[in-house]
Amino acid sequence: MTVYHTQWLILSKTGIFGLLCAKQRSGSTFNAEEKNDTCYFLSPFSHVSGVELDKSSVLQHNAAMSHSQYVHSTGDICFVQSYAKINITLDVLGRRADGYHELATIMQTVDLYDTLCLSKTTDNRVHIACTQPELNTEDNLAVRAAEAVRRTLSLTQGVLIELHKRIPTAAGLGGGSSNAAAVLLALQHWWQLQISPTELLTLAASLGSDVPFFLQGGLALCEGRGERITQLPQHWPTSLRWLLLLKPAIGVSTASVFRALSPDDYTDGSFSQAARTALHTRGELLPAYLHNALERGVLAHYPEVALAREAMLQAGAPLVRLSGSGPTLFAPFNTLAHATHVQQQLHAQGYEVYLSRAIHPAGETVCLF
Repeated sequence: MTVYHTQWLILSKTGIFGLLCAKQRSGSTFNAEEKNDTCYFLSPFSHVSGVELDKSSVLQHNAAMSHSQYVHSTGDICFVQSYAKINITLDVLGRRADGYHELATIMQTVDLYDTLCLSKTTDNRVHIACTQPELNTEDNLAVRAAEAVRRTLSLTQGVLIELHKRIPTAAGLGGGSSNAAAVLLALQHWWQLQISPTELLTLAASLGSDVPFFLQGGLALCEGRGERITQLPQHWPTSLRWLLLLKPAIGVSTASVFRALSPDDYTDGSFSQAARTALHTRGELLPAYLHNALERGVLAHYPEVALAREAMLQAGAPLVRLSGSGPTLFAPFNTLAHATHVQQQLHAQGYEVYLSRAIHPAGETVCLF
């Protein structure tokens, strides 16, 4: 067995994912200027600065993720985390000529995440090994992202993607889209790909409507199919300090949810604009602003979601909203005590619940107001 030691820690300042690349101590060299015990903080667009790094802290960080590390004797290994999101608003403006719907939605990443480990293979293929075996298919968005990079840049290097899933699937939390963006950014850094921000965004949009958002994460207004991203200042109200997520024990088809929309569900985008203004000016984020145009249809067609929503309210949640196309519901809390009290009650009833919070994965401060 070949033993790997941590040598490089690459963290993105403006991108969404922190990358941990392990390299054989004896063997090939890293394709960047090497300095002893130096940590380079790299953005997706190559803004670079070097700082001295305590080696022991890196080893501890590596150990914390060793549960999913794949030791491969032929090359590098790269870890990456991909975060879930919630939609705090979702306006559907109408149906487009291309069959998609025009959206205006404000999304925020939360600290529920999957861990991916990428390692080189010698067979020139893309492999997936997931903790949920049903996701080990070529249709997995992480696989499709790797294949898109290889096809676009005419690369033949094989890669194994190990995926430790924590984000529920088919849940309205963007787990698959986040995984795809994680792979795009990981390969860009790891293989030092000559790809422009515009090309990366185009690749992301070709994989799914939510993938472009996850290239940056944080708080953003997403329009069009979701591919037009406007980053918002990381202002977050104390009333949403803690977020309790509940995933009913069903899956929901996003396509079916959109097909069930009626013209009465369409809006002019005013809910998202009102929420954007409140967040930008640190004004009051009224509950009425937290509108999801898909919620009515999901509650009507999926009784399990309606029952879960009522359970959250009965347990003491002040407000419950659908995230994306569901079925995951979220409730905001301004104190940990209140959030954990409701969480414990729902857990006792057998619900799958997660206590989370708003986060900017690049490490930028979330300013509560």
